[in-house]
Amino acid sequence: MGKKERHALGAHFTSEADIQKVVLPTIVRPWRERIEAASTLKELLALRQELNQFKVLDSACGSGNFLYVAYRELKRLEALLLAKIHEKFSDRTAAQIGTLSLISIKQFYGIDRKQFAVELAKVTLMVAKKLALDEENKLLDIAQMSLPLELDRALPLDNLDKNIICDDALFCNWEPVDAIIGNPPYQSKNKMQQEFGEAYVRKVRSKYDAVPGRADYCVYWFRRAHDELKPSGRAGLVGTNSIRQNYSREGGLDYIVASNGIITEAVSNQVWSGDAVVHVSIVNWIKGEQTGKKKLYTQFGDNKDSPWKVVELDQINSSLSANFDVSKAKRIQANAKSCICYQGQTHGHEGFLLSPDEAKKLDNDKLARAALHPYLIGNDLLKRPDSLPSRFVIDLNICSDIFSAMRYGAAFEHVQKYVMPAMKANADEEREETGKEVCPRQLHFRYWWKFWRGRLEMLNNLVTLPRYVACSRHIKRSIFEFIHREIHPNDALQVFLVADDYSFGILQSDIHWVWFVERGSTVKRDPRYTSETVFDTFPFPQSPKLSQVKKVAAAAVKLRQLRRKVMSENQWSLRDLYRTLDLPGDNPLRKAHAELDAAVREAYGMKANGDSLQFLLNLNFEVAERETQGLAVVAPGLPPCVTEASEFITDDCVKMPE
Repeated sequence: MGKKERHALGAHFTSEADIQKVVLPTIVRPWRERIEAASTLKELLALRQELNQFKVLDSACGSGNFLYVAYRELKRLEALLLAKIHEKFSDRTAAQIGTLSLISIKQFYGIDRKQFAVELAKVTLMVAKKLALDEENKLLDIAQMSLPLELDRALPLDNLDKNIICDDALFCNWEPVDAIIGNPPYQSKNKMQQEFGEAYVRKVRSKYDAVPGRADYCVYWFRRAHDELKPSGRAGLVGTNSIRQNYSREGGLDYIVASNGIITEAVSNQVWSGDAVVHVSIVNWIKGEQTGKKKLYTQFGDNKDSPWKVVELDQINSSLSANFDVSKAKRIQANAKSCICYQGQTHGHEGFLLSPDEAKKLDNDKLARAALHPYLIGNDLLKRPDSLPSRFVIDLNICSDIFSAMRYGAAFEHVQKYVMPAMKANADEEREETGKEVCPRQLHFRYWWKFWRGRLEMLNNLVTLPRYVACSRHIKRSIFEFIHREIHPNDALQVFLVADDYSFGILQSDIHWVWFVERGSTVKRDPRYTSETVFDTFPFPQSPKLSQVKKVAAAAVKLRQLRRKVMSENQWSLRDLYRTLDLPGDNPLRKAHAELDAAVREAYGMKANGDSLQFLLNLNFEVAERETQGLAVVAPGLPPCVTEASEFITDDCVKMPE
């Protein structure tokens, strides 16, 4: 498959090392434990019969590599089992049993949408059978057998037409099996409709209506696999690391854990070993009970050689996190309805963007001037020493019709020249593909002078404030900053419409950061801020004293003053400054953050060394319960104990020069 086709189908080659992260915990280790635990001939013979009837399915089999490895490992298990029988019991008994290998490639099943892949998987299993013959000595070494195994012949070739089938696994029947393994296709919720078509996406969501519509494509395989498992059956699947986050987690792993599933071993995050630039999770589970410790592996970093950490847990939660589980946090209506937290604007086409020189020329047109705005992205905020925007944008989002848009003179003409043709081409292409007139890009073309996501509500609320708080939506560290209201935020920023230093202090604190990391999603491994799961569930302090509010605000101001002083003296960016925290030794920035964090904990009434996540989850439940009872709660922003808001609003912020 070429790169374009692989991307469209979400198909990726899986290395043997990653296949073993599924096959070993899902098939090999459980069988090894049972073989080692068996002590009587009756038990061993029963295991042999069960092993010979053990069935394995890969419901997205591709060229059959998972099935190949599983077949080889089952052969090795059989050799171990026969070796134990011959070692433990009399020659006469062992002779009656013999050394004939009974494991067959007909115990293995696969499904794939591509006919060529299906035919290739059949060949892969036939080759596996031949290689088992060639590797007989290796099997004997593994089993430490002196007697030769009697293996089935490579010829004649088996007919596997009923084992490996060409079909859509989400809609066809699955063979009842004992283990389900594989690497389902990756496709984000945002790309599914584009790559598969509206009709197919609607069909999938109709059949699996309990899966949130915003879940990734591979989630449907996790859910279907669990439904198809027999009691005590096992599964092991590779997925994007989004399967442990938000809507994807709710549709898949939450469902598995709530439906008698126990995660036995998992990789929370790893850099994909193949060509795709993605991070993945690998989950192995049983439909039933399993006692003992479970291992959770996590890779830290963005390259294939990044270090690993492994922890042993009594239970692995659906977030695949070793931290306190906050996946059950409830939405707080006071937060959701506060009109404070927004994603920045998505312009949707480069024609809206201007260099400073281009903006200066358009600024000579008095009509155009009102539509020109500095346009801040995450890289500008974090990488430039002054954190100022490097570009401007033409924003006509307030214009409800073409007449009002035309009043902006040269700004409108620029958009007409550089944006409208592309919007028309997109609409025409969508019409041709769908045969419909009301699809998203066609609807957008009716207002082609507007952004793809203009965030008009955010802009209307923003004009009432002197400044707002922003952070990069994809970020490795907790770095928040005040931005002047004249600067428009790009989609790369998460925006908080608060102007006071107390609210800044809460958002900048490590208490908010740990909640952000656990409740947000990720891009590769970097946390990504998501309003509904992070902000809408994050409880602000419910009963802070005025003195505590002032203490948080003062610590926030002190932190920002230190940052700007050091950055100015060294011509550093925020990113440069925060990288100093990676170095050992005395660091004023670290001390300033510690002072702020201590003040925030005091405002919450939290113990100095208490578990922030556990405290916040309990507070989340308390606040949500008060709301259901119709009782008042403290929403984001300044608390009721503050009577004069202006006392908490200073004037420092990222601001364009005069």
